Amino acid sequence: MSSNSQIHQAAIIIRNGGVISYPTESVFGLGCDPLSEPAVKRILQLKKRSADKGLIIIASNLQQLEPYIEITAKEKLIILNEKSVMTWLVRKSKLTPPWVSGKHSKIAIRISRHPLIMALCDEINQPIISTSANPAGIQPAISCRQSKDYFLNQVDLYLSDSAEMSGQPTKIKDIETGAYIR
Repeated sequence: MSSNSQIHQAAIIIRNGGVISYPTESVFGLGCDPLSEPAVKRILQLKKRSADKGLIIIASNLQQLEPYIEITAKEKLIILNEKSVMTWLVRKSKLTPPWVSGKHSKIAIRISRHPLIMALCDEINQPIISTSANPAGIQPAISCRQSKDYFLNQVDLYLSDSAEMSGQPTKIKDIETGAYIR
């Protein structure tokens, strides 16, 4: 597990517009401040990913996501009562930047249950971008070493821990229709 000092260092990097790599519930991710257009564009360049596709934002709680989303009280309860780790497609708010949502009217969000992500989001009191740590067309990294092999010194900080990752991306469900997207 990354130490509190590493989490503090990651928080400083994110606040200053940097990019980190970190473990999630399923694979290693790349993250940054969703409001930092240069940082998000840097992630898109690292991944060779189109900005039109949009990105996921993750947080330790729903309150951190609320500025970016417009959900009903019923939808809030659905999200809060979900037993598994789920990525939700929800209506985006006017605050959601186009470099996060891409060409979509909705945004993908997830309340993480990973202790490292929860500690980091609590440290900065906001969500972060979360996208798999891999160039387009290549398998997502499932270890810190693999993420470093993909991106070398192009990432400002690599966080790691010893928890097992599934290697399978989380399911994505549309909150309005109930349809699974992935």
